[in-house]
Amino acid sequence: MSNYVLLTSYCVFKFFVSTYLYLNIIFCVKKIILLLILTFSYCHIMAQAAFSVGTDLSLLHDFTKDQQFTSFGQTVQLNFHFSKKESLYTWISYYTNGKYKNDLLALPRYLSTTPPSVAYSSSSQIGYRQISVGWKHYFKESFEAEAAHAIYGLAGFGIMLGRVENSFNKIIDTAKYRVAQLPGSGKFRRLTFDIGLGVDVPIGTGFYFYGELRTWLPASDFPSRYLYNNDGPRVLLINGGLRLLFDY
Repeated sequence: MSNYVLLTSYCVFKFFVSTYLYLNIIFCVKKIILLLILTFSYCHIMAQAAFSVGTDLSLLHDFTKDQQFTSFGQTVQLNFHFSKKESLYTWISYYTNGKYKNDLLALPRYLSTTPPSVAYSSSSQIGYRQISVGWKHYFKESFEAEAAHAIYGLAGFGIMLGRVENSFNKIIDTAKYRVAQLPGSGKFRRLTFDIGLGVDVPIGTGFYFYGELRTWLPASDFPSRYLYNNDGPRVLLINGGLRLLFDY
């Protein structure tokens, strides 16, 4: 009787294991088929679209309160043109470190702390990197205008990666005093909503000069103790560069 029970249990166990493995194989096959379909669809769409690459120089000014600075940067972008009026863009941009300085007051953590406050200055450097993906719509002319300039708007979402470094003119004991921002260096990130207005000017066969006015609006919150003001970025960017069109 015991052998029969053991044999039955083994068969049931083997059945469930086989079923589990079979379902896993079916699931993996479905995933592979779906991935192949998506890949094929993407390649088919891209094959139907003209594309262009561009690069530009950028002037960035951050208007964030008590954290204002100006820096320079570069953007490299790739555009897929699905119709004369509609395009998908993706870009990566990076900027030099901007500098700002604040005169601050460290307040005591305990009533018995002496002196009751310490005045100090904080010198900061902050640098941005950003990746953005979005849509361009041409209001005037198209991406391949040859005789007249084109005007377009853009909107998308991006990820901004930042790094800040703070140095104080005095040594502050942070165990005894509260400071507005920590000394040293730290990293932070934000999800951004990116909007802009641009102009394309044809300068030769397949070559265009473009200028853009852009801004990043914070779309997420990621507080950092190294930032004096976490209500940012509030930036305005002026970009100018060249775009090369590949139309096949």
